[in-house]
Order: sequence, then structure tokens, then C-alpha cells
Amino acid sequence: MKVIATDRAPGAIGPYSQGYEVNGFIYTSGQIPVDPATGNIPEGISAQAEQSCKNVGAILEAAGVGFENVIKTTCFLADMGDFAAFNEAYAKYFVSKPARSCVAVKELPKGVLCEVEAVAVS
Repeated sequence: MKVIATDRAPGAIGPYSQGYEVNGFIYTSGQIPVDPATGNIPEGISAQAEQSCKNVGAILEAAGVGFENVIKTTCFLADMGDFAAFNEAYAKYFVSKPARSCVAVKELPKGVLCEVEAVAVS
């Protein structure tokens, strides 16, 4: 078991790790759209989806894999009305079309509009 950590994705805001590698699988924590360099959150679902995906990508890279290694994602939206715009941004990163669950939730940390987590194979 190996902890995955990078300064290219936001640090944990609670008692958890950015990711773990266990038996050839990489598990990322849910990534909200915080720019790790500035701490800023972009406006709008498209920009937030892009930043969340970039944050997942930074953790995958720290684990030595890429988006093509992702086999499952779980996506959380604050408003299911954002589904189409979220999908458009998400599709730019997860071109291999991993299995996915996408649900609307009542609220996300820091009032963001989306969160993305992933499972990948090394």
C-alpha cells in the first residue's frame, strides 16, 4: 500500500489522502475544482469540471499513470441541470470512457458545483 501525494492537486482539507495505490489499483479522493497554485475556484460548471479533471490527472500522474488507465469514476454534481456541460468538459479528459456513476448531491465542499474521483490500474 502506497500513499499518493502531489502539490499539483489541492491538499486534503480533512483527514484523508489524495490517493492510494493498492495491489496495482490507484484510488483518488474526490477532487473539487480548487486551483492548487492559487487556491481559487473558477466560475461556472465548465471551468469547474475542467479543474476537477486536471486535479484528478495530477494525482494519476503522481502515481505514474494517466487518464487512459482509469477504469471507473464517480462524479458528483450540485445540480443535475449541469449534466450536459459537465459531460462536455469531462469527455476531454476521460476519452477512454471508463465506467462511471454521476449523481446529484445536496451540497459539495466549499460550495463547488462538481467533484470527481477515479479508480485506475497501473
